[in-house]
Amino acid sequence: MYKLNSSRQKNIAILGSTGSIGVQALDVIARNPDRFRVEILTAGNRGMDLIQQALRFKPNAVVIGDESQYSLVKEALWPEGIKVFAGKKALAQIVESSEIDLVLNALVGYSGLEPTLNAIKAGKTIALANKETLVVAGELVNAELEKHRVAMIPVDSEHSAIFQCLVGEMSNPIECIYLTASGGPFRGKKKSDLEHVNVSQALKHPNWSMGNKITIDSATLMNKGFEVIEAKWLFGLEPEQIRVVVHPQSIIHSIVQFTDGSMKAQMGLPDMKLPIQYAMVYPDRIASDFPRFDFLKYPSLSFENPDTEAFPCLDLAFRALRDGGNAACRLNAANEMAVQAFLQEKISFARIPELLAYCLQNGTHVANPVYEDYVASDEETRIMAGEWIDNQVFSNT
Repeated sequence: MYKLNSSRQKNIAILGSTGSIGVQALDVIARNPDRFRVEILTAGNRGMDLIQQALRFKPNAVVIGDESQYSLVKEALWPEGIKVFAGKKALAQIVESSEIDLVLNALVGYSGLEPTLNAIKAGKTIALANKETLVVAGELVNAELEKHRVAMIPVDSEHSAIFQCLVGEMSNPIECIYLTASGGPFRGKKKSDLEHVNVSQALKHPNWSMGNKITIDSATLMNKGFEVIEAKWLFGLEPEQIRVVVHPQSIIHSIVQFTDGSMKAQMGLPDMKLPIQYAMVYPDRIASDFPRFDFLKYPSLSFENPDTEAFPCLDLAFRALRDGGNAACRLNAANEMAVQAFLQEKISFARIPELLAYCLQNGTHVANPVYEDYVASDEETRIMAGEWIDNQVFSNT
């Protein structure tokens, strides 16, 4: 953990500023103008939202991923002195700007990997909300962090909780960690109950407000599986040291158990602005007016084992973690394809883990991948998954 200087105003680049995490990060910045300045904003295809954000926060530059919207964004922002770029290449390169102090990566999926690696090589502190960066290529990312002596601070509520519990404990060995899960919208349902789940039902998360992709991942418990993999790389743990417990109230965000048997937990209301702010101001804490937890409103906190028979994605994540190499990269690519197909109503909710298991079993395994292997594995798996999905669609017509 590298020491950070938080004494001056930080210039922030937000990758994925129009998504749920990005919007909440901008709210944190708006509440603390003396602490932060928006240097870079990027969006995938929400050009109008990006324009409105840029007009309010006046960044030095923006990137719109959808190149067809370049003219729209440029015409709106160029007269304001805001530089406008477009496309994946520009997104990957913009993080190298010398004015950036911290890169908040709030992109969704595999697309977050290349910008993260470029930011690390440029010596930027990373606030990581894009868990797929570590799921896909954790070993490579950690090697680059060590090589360039760059700090990475987790933004996911569970990993932020572990990180906070470990402050001041870095020399003390960990026995295990507990990642808590809400259980999603289908907690308590049996496998047979999930056969006819529809998209609107899967998007109704009981506690958290998130984007569509991560909400579906939460419903399948794949999000928790990816958090298991992310935790391995963030905290140097073995699979046997990572445990998952369902905690429906989402008040205890995660727990560290040390070898003396003592445990530390980080608690709070389910509000992503808290871990976002913590990552942005670390190693400091600053005052906020966010809602406070009231013990009397939560007289009982409950815990359950996850049901991996009904929700096998969690076991698939542990399997990929144990397989090592490019296995988690393939799992991520298959999952992105599966979630997209479910949202488009091409496959059923119950078929998501079937597709993941198929790709994990049949894809090309690379034991010691380099960056190019991850790129090739992602591409190969998407093709394999696409063919599987097309076969399902064809067989149902």
